[in-house]
Amino acid sequence: MGAVDFGREPDVAWDFAGAAGPAPRGAAIIGYRDVGGTGLDLRVAGAAAITAVIGFGDRELIVDDAVGRRSLGGFVAGLPIEAMRVRSERAECIEVRLSPIQAYSLLGVSPTDLGRGVVALEDLWGLRARRLREQPASTRTWDERFALTKSFLAQCDRPMRTPDPEVLDGWHRILSSRGQVKIGELAESLGWSHKRLWARFESQIGLTPKRAAMLVRFRHAVDGLLAGRPAADVAIACGYTDQAHLCRDVSMFADHTPGALTAHYLPDIARHRYRAWGRFFQDRTGPVG
Repeated sequence: MGAVDFGREPDVAWDFAGAAGPAPRGAAIIGYRDVGGTGLDLRVAGAAAITAVIGFGDRELIVDDAVGRRSLGGFVAGLPIEAMRVRSERAECIEVRLSPIQAYSLLGVSPTDLGRGVVALEDLWGLRARRLREQPASTRTWDERFALTKSFLAQCDRPMRTPDPEVLDGWHRILSSRGQVKIGELAESLGWSHKRLWARFESQIGLTPKRAAMLVRFRHAVDGLLAGRPAADVAIACGYTDQAHLCRDVSMFADHTPGALTAHYLPDIARHRYRAWGRFFQDRTGPVG
Protein backbone atom coordinates (compact mmCIF):
# COMPACT_ATOMS: atom_id res chain seq x y z
CA MET A 1 0.00 0.00 0.00
CA GLY A 2 1.39 3.39 -1.00
CA ALA A 3 1.67 6.62 0.93
CA VAL A 4 -1.49 8.59 1.67
CA ASP A 5 -1.08 11.72 -0.45
CA PHE A 6 -2.52 14.76 1.31
CA GLY A 7 -1.48 16.91 -1.67
CA ARG A 8 -0.52 20.56 -1.88
CA GLU A 9 -2.39 22.97 0.36
CA PRO A 10 -4.09 25.65 -1.78
CA ASP A 11 -2.71 28.70 0.02
CA VAL A 12 0.67 27.34 1.17
CA ALA A 13 3.31 25.60 -0.98
CA TRP A 14 3.74 22.52 1.19
CA ASP A 15 3.64 18.88 0.18
CA PHE A 16 2.13 16.51 2.78
CA ALA A 17 1.81 12.71 2.95
CA GLY A 18 1.03 10.02 5.50
CA ALA A 19 2.60 6.57 5.78
CA ALA A 20 0.06 3.89 4.89
CA GLY A 21 0.32 0.26 5.86
CA PRO A 22 1.93 -1.38 8.90
CA ALA A 23 4.32 0.64 11.05
CA PRO A 24 6.33 -0.35 14.13
CA ARG A 25 4.18 -0.82 17.20
CA GLY A 26 2.63 2.37 18.52
CA ALA A 27 4.03 4.56 15.72
CA ALA A 28 2.36 6.92 13.24
CA ILE A 29 4.26 8.73 10.48
CA ILE A 30 3.68 11.76 8.24
CA GLY A 31 6.00 13.77 6.02
CA TYR A 32 6.07 17.33 4.74
CA ARG A 33 8.25 19.34 2.36
CA ASP A 34 8.50 23.08 1.79
CA VAL A 35 8.31 23.19 -2.01
CA GLY A 36 7.63 26.92 -2.23
CA GLY A 37 10.43 28.27 -0.04
CA THR A 38 8.01 29.81 2.47
CA GLY A 39 9.97 28.52 5.47
CA LEU A 40 8.95 26.57 8.55
CA ASP A 41 7.88 28.37 11.73
CA LEU A 42 6.06 26.20 14.29
CA ARG A 43 5.14 26.88 17.88
CA VAL A 44 4.78 23.47 19.48
CA ALA A 45 3.05 22.51 22.73
CA GLY A 46 2.82 19.21 24.59
CA ALA A 47 1.14 16.20 22.98
CA ALA A 48 0.01 12.85 24.34
CA ALA A 49 2.74 11.15 22.31
CA ILE A 50 6.49 11.23 21.97
CA THR A 51 7.48 12.99 18.74
CA ALA A 52 10.53 12.43 16.56
CA VAL A 53 11.30 14.90 13.74
CA ILE A 54 13.81 13.78 11.12
CA GLY A 55 15.22 16.42 8.77
CA PHE A 56 16.45 15.32 5.34
CA GLY A 57 20.16 15.52 4.52
CA ASP A 58 21.88 18.72 5.63
CA ARG A 59 18.69 20.63 6.38
CA GLU A 60 18.92 22.11 9.87
CA LEU A 61 16.09 22.97 12.25
CA ILE A 62 16.45 25.90 14.66
CA VAL A 63 14.88 24.87 17.96
CA ASP A 64 14.11 27.25 20.83
CA ASP A 65 13.14 25.18 23.86
CA ALA A 66 13.72 24.88 27.62
CA VAL A 67 17.42 24.19 26.94
CA GLY A 68 17.98 27.24 24.71
CA ARG A 69 18.51 27.72 20.96
CA ARG A 70 20.13 24.95 18.94
CA SER A 71 20.58 23.95 15.29
CA LEU A 72 19.62 20.29 14.90
CA GLY A 73 19.20 17.83 12.07
CA GLY A 74 16.38 16.16 13.96
CA PHE A 75 15.14 15.65 17.48
CA VAL A 76 12.87 13.76 19.86
CA ALA A 77 10.42 15.53 22.19
CA GLY A 78 9.04 13.68 25.20
CA LEU A 79 5.80 14.07 27.13
CA PRO A 80 7.22 16.59 29.65
CA ILE A 81 8.16 18.96 26.80
CA GLU A 82 7.56 22.66 27.38
CA ALA A 83 6.26 25.02 24.71
CA MET A 84 8.90 25.53 22.03
CA ARG A 85 9.49 27.01 18.58
CA VAL A 86 10.90 25.20 15.53
CA ARG A 87 12.09 27.06 12.42
CA SER A 88 13.83 26.29 9.14
CA GLU A 89 14.45 28.20 5.93
CA ARG A 90 13.34 25.25 3.81
CA ALA A 91 12.27 22.21 5.76
CA GLU A 92 11.92 18.64 4.52
CA CYS A 93 10.91 16.38 7.38
CA ILE A 94 9.46 13.10 8.45
CA GLU A 95 7.55 13.29 11.74
CA VAL A 96 6.95 10.19 13.85
CA ARG A 97 4.56 10.02 16.80
CA LEU A 98 5.17 7.26 19.29
CA SER A 99 3.09 6.02 22.15
CA PRO A 100 5.05 6.48 25.40
CA ILE A 101 4.41 2.83 26.20
CA GLN A 102 6.61 1.84 23.23
CA ALA A 103 9.11 4.68 23.55
CA TYR A 104 11.75 2.75 25.46
CA SER A 105 11.80 -0.20 23.07
CA LEU A 106 12.03 2.04 19.99
CA LEU A 107 14.22 4.88 21.28
CA GLY A 108 16.42 2.97 23.71
CA VAL A 109 15.83 5.45 26.54
CA SER A 110 13.24 5.76 29.26
CA PRO A 111 10.61 8.50 28.64
CA THR A 112 11.77 10.16 31.86
CA ASP A 113 15.22 10.68 30.31
CA LEU A 114 13.85 12.91 27.53
CA GLY A 115 13.24 15.86 29.85
CA ARG A 116 11.65 19.27 29.20
CA GLY A 117 13.67 20.07 26.08
CA VAL A 118 14.23 18.14 22.88
CA VAL A 119 16.95 15.50 22.51
CA ALA A 120 19.07 15.52 19.33
CA LEU A 121 18.75 12.40 17.18
CA GLU A 122 22.53 11.94 17.30
CA ASP A 123 22.39 11.78 21.10
CA LEU A 124 19.99 8.85 20.85
CA TRP A 125 21.23 6.95 17.82
CA GLY A 126 24.75 8.24 17.12
CA LEU A 127 26.02 7.75 13.57
CA ARG A 128 22.87 5.83 12.66
CA ALA A 129 20.97 9.13 12.94
CA ARG A 130 23.14 10.62 10.19
CA ARG A 131 22.36 7.71 7.89
CA LEU A 132 18.67 8.02 8.77
CA ARG A 133 18.75 11.65 7.57
CA GLU A 134 20.88 11.05 4.47
CA GLN A 135 18.85 8.19 3.00
CA PRO A 136 15.47 10.02 2.58
CA ALA A 137 17.30 12.96 0.99
CA SER A 138 18.41 10.72 -1.87
CA THR A 139 14.91 9.35 -2.62
CA ARG A 140 12.17 10.75 -4.85
CA THR A 141 8.92 9.48 -3.34
CA TRP A 142 7.21 9.45 0.03
CA ASP A 143 6.80 5.67 -0.28
CA GLU A 144 10.60 5.28 -0.32
CA ARG A 145 11.11 7.72 2.56
CA PHE A 146 8.48 6.07 4.73
CA ALA A 147 9.84 2.60 3.94
CA LEU A 148 13.32 3.67 5.07
CA THR A 149 11.93 5.20 8.26
CA LYS A 150 9.86 2.11 9.09
CA SER A 151 12.84 -0.16 8.45
CA PHE A 152 15.03 1.94 10.74
CA LEU A 153 12.46 1.91 13.56
CA ALA A 154 11.92 -1.83 13.17
CA GLN A 155 15.66 -2.43 13.57
CA CYS A 156 15.64 -0.29 16.73
CA ASP A 157 12.68 -2.08 18.28
CA ARG A 158 13.55 -4.00 21.41
CA PRO A 159 10.18 -5.17 22.82
CA MET A 160 11.63 -6.80 25.95
CA ARG A 161 11.13 -3.67 28.07
CA THR A 162 7.45 -2.83 28.50
CA PRO A 163 5.47 -1.02 31.21
CA ASP A 164 3.66 -2.89 33.96
CA PRO A 165 0.21 -4.12 32.84
CA GLU A 166 -1.35 -1.80 35.41
CA VAL A 167 0.52 1.21 33.99
CA LEU A 168 -0.52 0.21 30.47
CA ASP A 169 -4.15 -0.10 31.54
CA GLY A 170 -4.00 3.22 33.37
CA TRP A 171 -2.56 5.00 30.32
CA HIS A 172 -5.26 3.62 28.04
CA ARG A 173 -7.98 4.63 30.48
CA ILE A 174 -6.59 8.17 30.64
CA LEU A 175 -6.69 8.29 26.82
CA SER A 176 -10.19 6.83 26.52
CA SER A 177 -11.58 9.22 29.15
CA ARG A 178 -9.91 12.18 27.41
CA GLY A 179 -8.04 12.94 30.60
CA GLN A 180 -11.16 13.15 32.76
CA VAL A 181 -10.48 10.10 34.94
CA LYS A 182 -10.05 10.61 38.70
CA ILE A 183 -6.59 9.42 39.67
CA GLY A 184 -7.64 8.12 43.10
CA GLU A 185 -10.36 5.99 41.52
CA LEU A 186 -7.91 4.83 38.87
CA ALA A 187 -5.40 3.65 41.48
CA GLU A 188 -8.12 1.86 43.43
CA SER A 189 -9.44 0.07 40.33
CA LEU A 190 -5.92 -1.11 39.50
CA GLY A 191 -5.40 -2.43 43.01
CA TRP A 192 -2.45 -0.15 43.68
CA SER A 193 -1.84 2.54 46.26
CA HIS A 194 -1.80 6.13 45.09
CA LYS A 195 1.94 6.32 45.86
CA ARG A 196 2.80 3.18 43.90
CA LEU A 197 0.79 4.24 40.84
CA TRP A 198 2.41 7.68 40.95
CA ALA A 199 5.96 6.30 41.07
CA ARG A 200 5.55 3.52 38.49
CA PHE A 201 3.62 5.71 36.07
CA GLU A 202 6.19 8.50 36.15
CA SER A 203 9.13 6.13 35.69
CA GLN A 204 7.54 4.19 32.81
CA ILE A 205 5.46 6.83 30.99
CA GLY A 206 7.43 9.97 31.76
CA LEU A 207 4.73 11.87 33.67
CA THR A 208 2.74 11.35 36.85
CA PRO A 209 -0.79 10.06 36.16
CA LYS A 210 -2.28 13.42 37.15
CA ARG A 211 0.03 15.33 34.79
CA ALA A 212 -0.63 12.81 32.01
CA ALA A 213 -4.40 13.26 32.44
CA MET A 214 -3.97 17.05 32.37
CA LEU A 215 -1.95 16.77 29.13
CA VAL A 216 -4.50 14.52 27.41
CA ARG A 217 -7.35 16.82 28.43
CA PHE A 218 -5.39 19.84 27.21
CA ARG A 219 -4.86 18.27 23.77
CA HIS A 220 -8.60 17.67 23.40
CA ALA A 221 -9.20 21.27 24.45
CA VAL A 222 -6.75 22.43 21.77
CA ASP A 223 -8.74 20.48 19.16
CA GLY A 224 -11.87 22.37 20.19
CA LEU A 225 -10.17 25.76 20.23
CA LEU A 226 -8.55 25.26 16.82
CA ALA A 227 -11.93 24.18 15.45
CA GLY A 228 -13.22 27.65 16.36
CA ARG A 229 -15.36 26.74 19.37
CA PRO A 230 -15.72 29.34 22.15
CA ALA A 231 -13.36 28.80 25.08
CA ALA A 232 -16.28 28.61 27.53
CA ASP A 233 -17.87 25.76 25.54
CA VAL A 234 -14.54 23.95 25.25
CA ALA A 235 -14.01 24.22 29.01
CA ILE A 236 -17.37 22.57 29.71
CA ALA A 237 -16.93 19.82 27.10
CA CYS A 238 -13.44 18.93 28.35
CA GLY A 239 -14.37 18.76 32.04
CA TYR A 240 -12.71 21.94 33.31
CA THR A 241 -14.32 23.58 36.32
CA ASP A 242 -14.63 26.86 34.41
CA GLN A 243 -13.02 28.92 31.64
CA ALA A 244 -10.36 30.23 34.02
CA HIS A 245 -9.31 26.63 34.74
CA LEU A 246 -8.94 26.02 30.98
CA CYS A 247 -6.89 29.22 30.63
CA ARG A 248 -4.48 28.08 33.37
CA ASP A 249 -3.86 24.73 31.67
CA VAL A 250 -3.39 26.32 28.24
CA SER A 251 -0.90 28.75 29.75
CA MET A 252 0.91 25.88 31.50
CA PHE A 253 1.31 23.68 28.41
CA ALA A 254 1.40 26.22 25.57
CA ASP A 255 2.54 29.43 27.28
CA HIS A 256 -0.43 31.28 25.73
CA THR A 257 -3.99 32.27 26.46
CA PRO A 258 -6.63 30.33 24.46
CA GLY A 259 -7.07 33.30 22.12
CA ALA A 260 -3.35 33.73 21.55
CA LEU A 261 -2.97 29.98 21.04
CA THR A 262 -5.39 29.96 18.11
CA ALA A 263 -3.67 33.00 16.64
CA HIS A 264 -0.23 31.36 16.84
CA TYR A 265 -1.17 27.78 15.98
CA LEU A 266 -3.47 28.38 13.02
CA PRO A 267 -1.37 30.36 10.50
CA ASP A 268 0.18 28.72 7.46
CA ILE A 269 2.25 25.56 8.04
CA ALA A 270 0.99 25.08 11.62
CA ARG A 271 -2.60 24.85 10.41
CA HIS A 272 -1.76 22.47 7.57
CA ARG A 273 0.42 20.22 9.72
CA TYR A 274 -2.44 20.04 12.23
CA ARG A 275 -4.87 19.14 9.44
CA ALA A 276 -2.49 16.53 8.05
CA TRP A 277 -2.34 14.70 11.38
CA GLY A 278 -6.13 14.95 11.65
CA ARG A 279 -6.67 13.43 8.22
CA PHE A 280 -4.08 10.75 8.92
CA PHE A 281 -5.87 9.57 12.06
CA GLN A 282 -9.28 9.53 10.34
CA ASP A 283 -8.20 6.30 8.64
CA ARG A 284 -6.81 4.71 11.81
CA THR A 285 -8.41 3.10 14.83
CA GLY A 286 -7.66 6.02 17.13
CA PRO A 287 -4.90 8.20 18.57
CA VAL A 288 -1.44 6.88 19.15
CA GLY A 289 -1.51 5.13 22.50
